[in-house]
Amino acid sequence: MAKYETTMKDLGSLRYFLGIEVAYSPRGYLLSQSKYVAEIFEQARLTDNKTVNTLIEVNARYSSSDGLPLVDPTLYCTILGSLVYVTTRIPDP
Repeated sequence: MAKYETTMKDLGSLRYFLGIEVAYSPRGYLLSQSKYVAEIFEQARLTDNKTVNTLIEVNARYSSSDGLPLVDPTLYCTILGSLVYVTTRIPDP
């Protein structure tokens, strides 16, 4: 039977893991997802947009037959999955 040895390597202090930035202060740890959200905006090509007031139809009902289907839904699915991840990782204080 082969003997396996494992050693631990010091990677330094934790800074960024699974989309969560970690900062340490004397008062405790600060967790932030702002960098991850900024990356989502870049991936969706929404970084140069400006906000404007828009009217939204109240009680609008849409169906899968409305509009044109996406040629390649990969980006949409990736962005949607990332947004779901952001909203389920850290609960509101």
